[in-house]
Amino acid sequence: MTETFDALTRLVGAGDVVVLSGAGLSTESGIPDYRGPSGVARRHTPMTYQAFTRDPDARRRYWARSHLGWRTIARAAPNAGHRAVARLQHAGLVTDVITQNVDGLHTAAGSSAVVELHGRLDEVVCLDCGNLTSRAELDRRLREANPGFDAQVAAVNPDGDVELPDEAVARFRTADCGICGTGMLKPDVVFFGETVPAARVADCFTRVERARALLVLGSSLTVMSGRRFVIRAAKLGIPVAIVNQGPTRGDGHATVTVDRPLGELLPALADRVTGPDLTGAAAGSARAEPAAV
Repeated sequence: MTETFDALTRLVGAGDVVVLSGAGLSTESGIPDYRGPSGVARRHTPMTYQAFTRDPDARRRYWARSHLGWRTIARAAPNAGHRAVARLQHAGLVTDVITQNVDGLHTAAGSSAVVELHGRLDEVVCLDCGNLTSRAELDRRLREANPGFDAQVAAVNPDGDVELPDEAVARFRTADCGICGTGMLKPDVVFFGETVPAARVADCFTRVERARALLVLGSSLTVMSGRRFVIRAAKLGIPVAIVNQGPTRGDGHATVTVDRPLGELLPALADRVTGPDLTGAAAGSARAEPAAV
């Protein structure tokens, strides 16, 4: 057992831990991230809220690309890392989960008290009437409006869209709100150019401030959206542990940093602090400790 893993187990084993997770936690579920080892180089600027709401062509392009990419997101299942976080929470060691991901996999793995900082892709909001509907229902409507629509999908981006040729986008038909009839539909996620709702941010700060430790999982902390919680914790003297493949912009604030795949390390961590998982929920993940941290 290395000193780094020992330090991590002591920190988590003492309890009252808040988890802050990023895209790196979902890569083993088949959803790539932008900056880690499985990162996808994006050829186009991500859709902004301003372009989406003001430009019908941009909106059509988004929905055409997202319609195909959604199939990968919808099929994704929690991996060993998600399940290990749920085990730590069920054992009373993790109190809250703040995730920058929009895939819903923490909840699917059995975690509770999950704050989805940037929203969820499986919900759609009408910008006119405000009603929320399921992405599955919109997917059904879009399939009906676009029979036979398909294209070669090279790679799915972490936010659930794909690259498509202009000719494929041009023939795609979008859908308006099925409740009010004319409202503009948008996935219930925070786009570039939008801000996370202030009440949600304040709630996350409250959860971090009452924690005994902050555990960052699979986030490069490149953007302030997540990094602000690391900065706040460090300012208050709350220990920060970061598990990520590659360096992060929060490493200077961390008490412990571990560079390992999360699907390998987190089950080992959960085994060490809660005992081996005998339910089979994390089959194949039981090990005394990671190979070399």
